[in-house]
Amino acid sequence: MATARAVRLLLTSSRWRLGRREVPQSRALAALVPGVSQVDNSSDFLGKRPHRRHPGILQLPCVELPKALAAAAQLLLLQSAMPNVEKQVRALTNYLWSRHLPVGPEELQRRAVYLEEKFLENPDLSQSEEKLRETVLRALRKTTYHWQELSYNEKLSLVYMAARLDGGFAAVSRAFHEIQARVPEFQPQTLLDFGSGTGSVTWAAHSTWGQSLREYMCVDSSAAMLDLAEKLLKGGSESGEPYVPGVFFRQFLPVSPKVQFDVVVSAFSLSELPSKADRTEVIHTLWRKTSHFLILVENGTKAGHSLLMDARDLVLKGKEKSPSDPRPGFVFAPCPHELPCPQLTASKPLACSFSQAYHSIPFSWNKKNLKEEKFSMVILARGSPEEANRWPRITQPVLKRPRHVHCHLCCPDGHMQHAVITAHRHGRDLYRCARVSSWGDLLPVITPSESELPPYPAKDPPGS
Repeated sequence: MATARAVRLLLTSSRWRLGRREVPQSRALAALVPGVSQVDNSSDFLGKRPHRRHPGILQLPCVELPKALAAAAQLLLLQSAMPNVEKQVRALTNYLWSRHLPVGPEELQRRAVYLEEKFLENPDLSQSEEKLRETVLRALRKTTYHWQELSYNEKLSLVYMAARLDGGFAAVSRAFHEIQARVPEFQPQTLLDFGSGTGSVTWAAHSTWGQSLREYMCVDSSAAMLDLAEKLLKGGSESGEPYVPGVFFRQFLPVSPKVQFDVVVSAFSLSELPSKADRTEVIHTLWRKTSHFLILVENGTKAGHSLLMDARDLVLKGKEKSPSDPRPGFVFAPCPHELPCPQLTASKPLACSFSQAYHSIPFSWNKKNLKEEKFSMVILARGSPEEANRWPRITQPVLKRPRHVHCHLCCPDGHMQHAVITAHRHGRDLYRCARVSSWGDLLPVITPSESELPPYPAKDPPGS
């Protein structure tokens, strides 16, 4: 575990104090978006770095699985000799991507009351109470998503590995990269992976922090998944030497509330829980076991994003304090604020998602070597919001047009902003920084209050 001295060093480092007055001169920006003032070039915010490496760049190059992991996955699938693997992989991939959250009992009750009132309003449907109940239940069955819990036996675990190992590795690697890029002095020693599955989090963490991590705790309710993850670590065998040392496997979370981990991860696991009550209990438990960062990753869908925002609010608004760690939490990424998500409160709600390129495992059905993993994430950290970097987040692909750039930003004031940046209005430096930025990067500017913003169209101007 990190020592008290290391914790103090982390919280007092310059990169964690960007929101305070001690902002390094090289990071100070006087730019306002969309264009109330020009960039103050005298602040030297770039230093000697080129624009393509400005302080908000968080791009991660195309991710590739460690060769040992890819080789072990291919070997295990070959040894299994399962028929129709390609068909099963496609079916599971489509099912997981289109999956909705289970409907809770309160929501079912609300829908039942609504349907009953609608049926009672129709005088032509006069029927007994028993028939009315049957009619309501029949309508509920037709209109309610039937969520089913997946039981990961040995066969389904292998199919999941073939379908999700590389994409899951890419998404988690991008989340880890966010921490490493913004807080390079952070060197975790312990990691907890809830719903560890095939162990992709362990491999991604080892690729990111290397020998810094000394202990990995992998927790998964499926014994078959744990067995598969251990085989992958040993090169596809049961008796080989593990590629990553210090990995422990368990089917249950550690009971002691005093046991904390520097990094706690739940990747594509909260959506596997059968109810909102179960998710609430797990999120509280994971936060109590977090000493630095809690990383939650789900599919980049509305369901996945909504789930993460609920988890975010549970931690931020939760009154339950850990007896061993009373420090509050704040959003480290991707939100530059702790306010309600403007993507969900919009007239047409959208999922806040990101994309990470990766090289797929060369299975026979992977016709394209390069793929994109679309995912949603939220990273929560111990401390206060003043310790975070509050630059706007680019939430959509940057549109580059002749002499201007369109950036869709989630701003620290909790609002979305469509900024049209030009060299003439904003200065050459900010324009070039925006032009080399990508979806998911931070734009190193200070945004004015909403009242100062001039109106901008929601769509590209004609001829753009």
